[in-house]
Amino acid sequence: MSLPGIPEVISDFNLYLSGNRLAGVTDEVSIPEFEAMTQVISGVGILGEYEAPIPGHFGSMEQSIKFRCINEDYFRMVDPTAALELTLRGDIMQTDKTNQATTHVGMRVVFRGKPKKVAIGTVKQRASMDSEIVLELTYILVELDGVKRIELDKTNGTYKINGVDVLAPVRNNT
Repeated sequence: MSLPGIPEVISDFNLYLSGNRLAGVTDEVSIPEFEAMTQVISGVGILGEYEAPIPGHFGSMEQSIKFRCINEDYFRMVDPTAALELTLRGDIMQTDKTNQATTHVGMRVVFRGKPKKVAIGTVKQRASMDSEIVLELTYILVELDGVKRIELDKTNGTYKINGVDVLAPVRNNT
C-alpha cells in the first residue's frame, strides 16, 4: 500500500500547557526517542550474542521545552512535585500523489511528566535568554490525523502501537 501523500513540512504548530496555549515560547520542540531496554542474549546454539529489546520497556525519556525568555508560563512549569501535561498540535503539509494538490494532516503529541531540570538561562542585551525546562516523561501519545499511532504510559503499564496493545500477551501470562 502506498502513501496517499508526500509529507513535506510542519507548516505550523502550537504548544499547550493543560489546555492553555503557550504563546511565543519556542520555535522548536524535539520529540524524545523511544530507546528500548535490552538484555544481552548469548549461549548454546547462538553464534556470539545479540541484544533483545524488551517490548514496552524504555529508558529515561526527556522532553525539553525551550523558552526565548522567562515568563509567567515558565514559572508555572517548575514545581518538581507537580506533573505537567503538554500538548503539541501541528500541521503537516503534504502533496497528494494523485493530483499534486497540497493537503494537510493534523499531528498531536501529548507529554506528561515532572520537571527535572530548570535552566533560567543567560541575560545578554538584545538576545534571547535560552531558558529551558526538561521533563522526565512517564506518558507520551502520538496521533496522526486523529489516529493514535504510539501510546506509552509507564506508570500504568500501557504500550500501544497503531491501537494494538503490545503488552496484552504479557498481562495474559502474568
